[in-house]
Amino acid sequence: MSLLLVGVSHRTAEVPVLERVAVSGDDTRKVLDDLLTGDHVTEAMLVSTCNRVEIYAVVETFHGGLTEVSSVLARHAHAEVSDLTDHLYVHYAGSAVEHLFSVAAGLDSMVVGEAQILGQLRASYAEARELGSAGRVLHELAQQALRVGKRAHAETGIDAAGASVVSEALVDADVALGGLGGRRALVVGAGSMGALSAAHLRRSGVAEIVLANRSEANAERLAVSLRAEGTPARAAGLDALHAEIAAADVVVACTGAVGTVVGEEDVRAALALRGPGLVVCDLGLPRDVDPRVGALPGVTVVDLAALGERLRSASAGRAVEEARSVVAEEVRAYFAAQRTAEVTPTVTALRRRAAEVVDAELLRLDGRLPDLEGQTRDEVAQTVRRVVDKLLHTPTVQVKRLAQSPGGDTYAEALRELFELDPQTPAALAATETITETTASVEPGDGMGQALSVDPRRGRS
Repeated sequence: MSLLLVGVSHRTAEVPVLERVAVSGDDTRKVLDDLLTGDHVTEAMLVSTCNRVEIYAVVETFHGGLTEVSSVLARHAHAEVSDLTDHLYVHYAGSAVEHLFSVAAGLDSMVVGEAQILGQLRASYAEARELGSAGRVLHELAQQALRVGKRAHAETGIDAAGASVVSEALVDADVALGGLGGRRALVVGAGSMGALSAAHLRRSGVAEIVLANRSEANAERLAVSLRAEGTPARAAGLDALHAEIAAADVVVACTGAVGTVVGEEDVRAALALRGPGLVVCDLGLPRDVDPRVGALPGVTVVDLAALGERLRSASAGRAVEEARSVVAEEVRAYFAAQRTAEVTPTVTALRRRAAEVVDAELLRLDGRLPDLEGQTRDEVAQTVRRVVDKLLHTPTVQVKRLAQSPGGDTYAEALRELFELDPQTPAALAATETITETTASVEPGDGMGQALSVDPRRGRS
């Protein structure tokens, strides 16, 4: 079994396509259940953020897994697979691992280096475990990806500026308004993105923050924390949206809801009360703001499409190159550990075979020399075991070391042939290993030599 990634992101698709494939929290269980009902997918994890939707799946075969995962994604988007082909990217085995590590490090984000992706990955992994779709392979992989992301952020300074989609959107808003200081802000949505938006607005020195949310209780909790930080803040319901927009200079919409929340009529009615000069930041996927709002006079709309266009030309910088080096190093280490783990059951089987031979010979010794003193027998037994351990020490240490290089599994195969080990024994031993936070994934065939990246538009690369 190997890892397969099928995804669509800001790099391959415009916002309308991302909106179609975006998976809300309510739909995650259904998508994961659909993935696991197929014949080729054994584990699955879904990562759905404001600028990407990716499915990581452990599959029996590449082509069978690709067909099933693509079909599920297309059904969710109410589209044909052919409709999505030009926007999908596919990575397999080593290439999929490298991509996930790059995502965790913030290298594949719209705002390169953003730290929020780590929290999003952690939430995706936790949800997959809770729903039972993540097993031993994805457990190990997700844990390692989170460690890689933390290391990249800690060692390279890739996120030193604290940039994110939210902060970049507010940079544009700041420019459009000639400064955010002293302005009135409305945040629609009180989730993690809403909280992040409110935090950035508070640091920008806005005069007041109003939090509009479907649940006013959630909005009030966030308002309380903002007031504790010294920023005037209050909660409001979505039913008073047009009145709150009329009183605001900047609106940040980030609800994660399906369908628009800020309608054209809401903004049009607000403009009649307040006049021009309104900035609306739409950070939702699907969109929270009716696209027609951008055509209203006196309104500046900052959305994911506009941000993506501006940020594509951003300079990578030295920190990015350092982060890429971290990712490359961690990918090599990951597969070295994988190959070592693949050899471990063979080494265990060899030592078990040696122990069985020693026990059999000691039993035969007892039959031939029944009057042998207990102390003497113990000395003989210890001597025999020491001799066997010394004979096995070097080859078992060496085979683990050699296994870390590509093609190293041939050494384990040689051991199985030389000592006539049951080829099923290592697999059985591996299958019974307990999952822990540091368990190494034993997945034959996931070596770097099998790394494959596929663009459906061009075939293998």
